[in-house]
This record gives sequence, structure tokens and C-alpha cells, in this order.
Amino acid sequence: MEIAMADVAEFCFSDRLSDDPIDVGWSDWLHIIGWPPGFDDMNWNSTAATSDEYFHAGSSSETLEHWSSSISDAAISSSVGTPVEDPPKPPCIGEIDKGVRLIHLLSAAGEALSHYNNGQQLARVILARLKQLLTPATGVVSNGTVRLVSHFTNALFRLVDAEGKELPLSETIHCYATEVASAMQLLQDMSPYLNFGYFTANQAILEAVVGERRVHVVDFDIGEGAQWAPLIQALVSTRGSSPAPSHLRITAVTRGRKSAASTVVKETGRRLAAFAASVGLPFSFAQCRLDREECFRPEAMRLMHGEPIVFNCAIHQPHHLHHAPKSVESFLAGAAKMGARLVTVMEEEKGGEAANEGRFFGRFMEEVQRYSAMWDALEAGFPQQGMVRETVENVVFVPRIISAVEMAFFQREETPAAGFAEKMVVAGFRGLALSYFNLLQAKLMLGLFNEGYHIDEAEPNKLVLCWKSRPLVSASIWSCLQPPPPQP
Repeated sequence: MEIAMADVAEFCFSDRLSDDPIDVGWSDWLHIIGWPPGFDDMNWNSTAATSDEYFHAGSSSETLEHWSSSISDAAISSSVGTPVEDPPKPPCIGEIDKGVRLIHLLSAAGEALSHYNNGQQLARVILARLKQLLTPATGVVSNGTVRLVSHFTNALFRLVDAEGKELPLSETIHCYATEVASAMQLLQDMSPYLNFGYFTANQAILEAVVGERRVHVVDFDIGEGAQWAPLIQALVSTRGSSPAPSHLRITAVTRGRKSAASTVVKETGRRLAAFAASVGLPFSFAQCRLDREECFRPEAMRLMHGEPIVFNCAIHQPHHLHHAPKSVESFLAGAAKMGARLVTVMEEEKGGEAANEGRFFGRFMEEVQRYSAMWDALEAGFPQQGMVRETVENVVFVPRIISAVEMAFFQREETPAAGFAEKMVVAGFRGLALSYFNLLQAKLMLGLFNEGYHIDEAEPNKLVLCWKSRPLVSASIWSCLQPPPPQP
């Protein structure tokens, strides 16, 4: 029998993308920016409104740690109360016109930054005008478009203020772990964005290890571990009805011994161990750290004879800062070398050709459109929970926006990397067809949310979550072409 995982705007942009020098005469832009003549000689300065902290995860020998302290179901399950606010007023014509104007100005600022020399000064002027338009009047609550443009404006200001010097992506913004966990829980309650990938991957894992006594999951970036509590519960609930593994071992791949992420991962391990103990599943947890080059070394892993290995890779999830491509590639190469029985990959989907042009402007507008779709989806599903949506935006999405914009800018000269489907084939993997039950489960889950969500069955081994016509995130499963190496 099947093992159940659970019973449960388009924008118009200028087509000018040339890197040729441009004339930055402010008088040519005054009618677009909306300033009267006389502003040509102004100097503008800004400070992006971001805090100093943000948790992120990123090989030395593996260290095994066991925990078994008690944990309440509330720490694992979703039980978030969202206060209902007054019904939102429909946008008036003036608000719509302002939103369109803000988007056009943001687009102009992004295009200006695509030019190497003169563009910085022009971008600063446009961004300063954006700041003025974005400043709300007293007592006026900003709408979603205003907040979205504000976040991208702050991200662009960081680039202008840095004067071309690369900023450390890992230190863009920082929130307390409890705030991140709470905001992540809110996002899971309000959107299928995370659980879509988690449930699809977990169901594939369950089906791949039927009949095994143990299973070893190697997770590229475990974060708060939200994916694994449902898997633990599923392994316990299938006892007696199918030969599911009776022991789960998870190894979290992290960035450094002294990083804040390492502390978060240890706490995640304690919570998962406590939850596993509460439901009666033998469980062990370990960390495997990337080396100084931020690459994964398979030899640092401790293997056990007869224990199938599953690699799980969530790439660019909204609560993670962008990982270095070499880290992800070394992780996938390690999976092939170790003969992983299954590799589950969750990644953000690109919505158009602009992101593949290798220029900053195209990549920047790709991110604007991506987050515009997320804003639209959350607002459509929860129109009366504006304060809750703002919490999710500020804690979960803002760090991702800053990181994505900076990566697009500093990697604008690089040829866009091939998709992970191509990388997986080159690394020695083949697509493994998803089961009908897995597809059915994903469709049933979407029934809990707004009807604007739908699933695109892109490939036999891949499902894509979409909001209307915009692809958001995908989940795919792979298996090794070569048999696993002999284990001691």
C-alpha cells in the first residue's frame, strides 16, 4: 500500500540594456521623477533601513550529538492565531496610479545601475525621489505595493552607498531565532510555499526506504528543521501497516563551527530529538561542517553498513540567504560519490528569460516580479491580516530580497548558471518519477489555500508550485546512476 506523508502583474520595462556610457543630465529625467527644475546639482545620501543581524546557515569531521529533552506539540505543530483586522478598503484610482509610478521608478533605478560609471549617480537621484514618495503621511497605512517597492529601494540604496564594493551577503540583516521561527510558522499557515516542497520530498523519501530498518538523511541547510517533524510523525504512524524504517538519522550540513547558524542547528537537533522521543522513534542527529572553501567533503561523513543515504537540498528557500554555487555543487557531487539512494531538490523557479540574460537589470526585475507574486498571493488569501503579512515580509522576505539584489549586482558579469536539472544529469543522476500518490497529496494540500495556486507537472520527476501564471518553487527527485560504494 502507499505510505501517506500526511492525511491531510506584468510590468512594462525599457528595452535599453546597453552598457554604453549614458548622459546623466538630470533635466532629461525631471518629468519622469516628478521634480521641478533646479534639482540637477543636489547631492543625495541614504542609509538602508536594515538591522545589523540575521541568522543564516552554511568540512570538518562529523560530530554526533544526541538529545532527548521533552518538547510540546506546540513547538512542532501549527497553531498560530492571527488577529482579524478591519476589512481593507479597495484601492482608489490614486493609489493604483501611485503603485504604477513607484514600479516604473524602481525599474528606472535598476536600469540605471546596469550602467557601470554614470548610472550610479542617476540611480541615487531616482532612489531619493522614491524615498520621498514612499514616506507615508501621518496615520496612513502603506499598502503591499508600497512596502514591496520600499524593500527593493532599500536594497538598491545599499548598493549605491557601497560605491561598487561588494557587501558580505552573510551579514545583510539579522533577526532573533525566535522571530524567524514564529514568522516561518506564519508563512506555513498562510501559504503552501514551504510545505509544498517539504511534503513532496518527504513522501518520496518514505517511498524510497520501504523495507529498510534505518535511514540516514543528509540535509544541506536544515534551518529550523520544519521539514523533518512531519517525516518523523509519518514514520511512526505507518508502523504496522508497512515496513517503514524504525530509526532515523539526520546529518545537518552547516557552514562553520563558531557561526550563529551552528547554534541554531544545535537547537534544531534538540527539538527534533525531543519530538522523536515523544512519539517513540529512535533518532540521532549530527552536524557536518563545510570546509574553509565552503565545500562539502564526503569523507567527513560517518557511514553505517546497510544504512541507505538520502540527500536533501533546499536551494534558495525564503528563510535562507543565497548559498555559494560551489557549496551546492559540491554537496550534489558528494551525493553522487556516496551513491545516495535518493536526492530531493527544492529550488526557486525563474519566471522568464530576463533572468537568463546575465545582466543586472534582467535579474533585478526577475526578483521584483517574483516577490510581487508572493505579495499578491498572501494578500489574496489573507486580506484582513495586514499586520501578520508585514511580519512575514520583514522577517522572512526582506533578508532574501537584499541578498538576491546584491547577488544579481555583483554577479552581473557571470554567465547564468545552468539549471539544476542539467547539473544533476552531469553529476550522474537520473530523474525518478514521482508517484501518483505524491501528486495527489500535493493537489489536496493546495485545496487548503487560495484557488490562485496550482501545480505544473513540469517533468515526471518534478512538480512546480505556481501562483496564477507565475512559477514560484519546484520540487524534484533524483537517483544515482551508479551503485553506492561498499561501506565498512
